[in-house]
Amino acid sequence: MSATLFIRHPVSDYAAWKPVYDSTLDLRRRSGTVGASVHRDSSNPNMIVVTLTFGTLAQARDFEDSEELRAAMGRAGVSGPPEFWLTEDLEQTES
Repeated sequence: MSATLFIRHPVSDYAAWKPVYDSTLDLRRRSGTVGASVHRDSSNPNMIVVTLTFGTLAQARDFEDSEELRAAMGRAGVSGPPEFWLTEDLEQTES
């Protein structure tokens, strides 16, 4: 069963954060991601939400706990503690 990891965190500067996020593509793929999306809070442009879909729940948990993720967040200018939500994917619908 696939899983989705939601990560919400503030950044000092989105323009500085985004290239670091982009540079982690290989890490995300090695960790088992099969899809990702980036979102910005409509009332706070420096509050970012990233969704990462993994092939398995275990892969998502391992990524959430990884030192590589924490190091990347530090390089990217994450300016506050991240919030994580981990879900098991049950169904996708058209609308």
